[in-house]
Amino acid sequence: MKRKIYLLILILAVFLTSGKTYAIEEITPGAMLSVDDCIELAIKNSPEIQIYQNYVDMYNSRIGQSKSNYFPSIGASAGYDLSNTESKYRSNNSKNFSAQVYLNQLIYSFGKVFSQVKMQKFYKIAAEYDLQNAIIAAANNVKSAYYGVLASKANIDIARANLLVNERQYSRTKAFYDEGLVSRIDVVNQEVYLSDAQISLVTAENDYQNSIVTLNNAMYITDSPDYQIENTETFNFKDNFAEINLLNVANTTTKEDGTVEPKEAVLTTQVEKTEILENYKFVPYPYTLKESIERAYENRSDLHSMEATEKAVKEALKYTRKEYFPDLTGQVGYNWGNNLYYSTNGINVAAYLSTSNLNIMETKYKIKESKSELEIAKKNVELTKKNIYFEVQNAYINLIKLEKNIPILKTKVKQTLENYELADARYEVGLGNFIELQDAKENYNNAQRDYVENIYNYNVALADLQAAMGER
Repeated sequence: MKRKIYLLILILAVFLTSGKTYAIEEITPGAMLSVDDCIELAIKNSPEIQIYQNYVDMYNSRIGQSKSNYFPSIGASAGYDLSNTESKYRSNNSKNFSAQVYLNQLIYSFGKVFSQVKMQKFYKIAAEYDLQNAIIAAANNVKSAYYGVLASKANIDIARANLLVNERQYSRTKAFYDEGLVSRIDVVNQEVYLSDAQISLVTAENDYQNSIVTLNNAMYITDSPDYQIENTETFNFKDNFAEINLLNVANTTTKEDGTVEPKEAVLTTQVEKTEILENYKFVPYPYTLKESIERAYENRSDLHSMEATEKAVKEALKYTRKEYFPDLTGQVGYNWGNNLYYSTNGINVAAYLSTSNLNIMETKYKIKESKSELEIAKKNVELTKKNIYFEVQNAYINLIKLEKNIPILKTKVKQTLENYELADARYEVGLGNFIELQDAKENYNNAQRDYVENIYNYNVALADLQAAMGER
């Protein structure tokens, strides 16, 4: 798992560091985007991800700064001193030139530099996990928005089919009224239902536009051109309609009891049979709650970030404790001097055992502070584990509930369609009334919308659970 994370971060780092500025990657007009395409766009365009990448770069630089203590430091100085002193008995003038170069090398620091380097390495690891966590969060946001677009498209499908049905029913009811088979109130009611269907389609189309805006925001793209998105295996619907066969209402016959019925009893609900999720593939979630929690503990980058931070704080405590110890350094220098009377030069070699402004009381309290920071880091790890447990548990329960609803709602769609077909046929031959027909149609439309909403919620819940387990 760690190798996969490092590989992903390496690929992202190469992309982000390929230029000094981060240009927003736009969408090609007319493009067909998959959910993975949208996620990649979000990763490339996200300012938050770029911020975390800079944190990784920053801690990498700090590692280099800490390692620099293993390398020698070079110094040089030069001076000119002019003095003129006079007294009652004599005067004295002097001109002194001097220069020196020297090289200092840390020989032994009692482990201070080693702890400092390890501390920065752990902070870098934590930053890498934070970067991975930001990538997973961006992917989850895109998934939710992406499924929202698919749900909006499905709802447009339902609304458009409903409009066609109402247009057909209005034509049929108007024809029945012209033939004197139904009353005027049925025509007026059907006009109302037709207006409602038109409004529902406008609302569905507006919801679709809003869902596109939400997806663009998740990808950090403004003023995007028109583009399409692909269906997914868990959200695959058919975006077409069956032909409408209107019944010839003049082709009727009157029975002995006075009822009027068509000579050919033809079902006229082909358009309602459009299966918006015809190719929907439902695969039950394969893991138990216990397995999901174990996967979360293994994969969650925020938990690994907290654990790396704890290790960094431990090294910081070691470093602070070692401040009581001196540094052993060596120095090699060359000196040159010149005045009015003579010149000098020479090489100096020396070793020093020294402390840098050691304040015993201050170091004592710095150690206590580091111990407190370490306890905080440990508690943050424990808290993160508990939060992960409850987060996965809630996401899992929500997913299983929605998963159980899918076959029930699918059956309900079929049942309401059958009921609608029967009501339509009864109304066609004069055995049913207009209210019965409209109730059956509305129940069918509601069942379809509930089915689409449940599929949408299921996909979002699955994405949330995957994110809770630290998976993209």
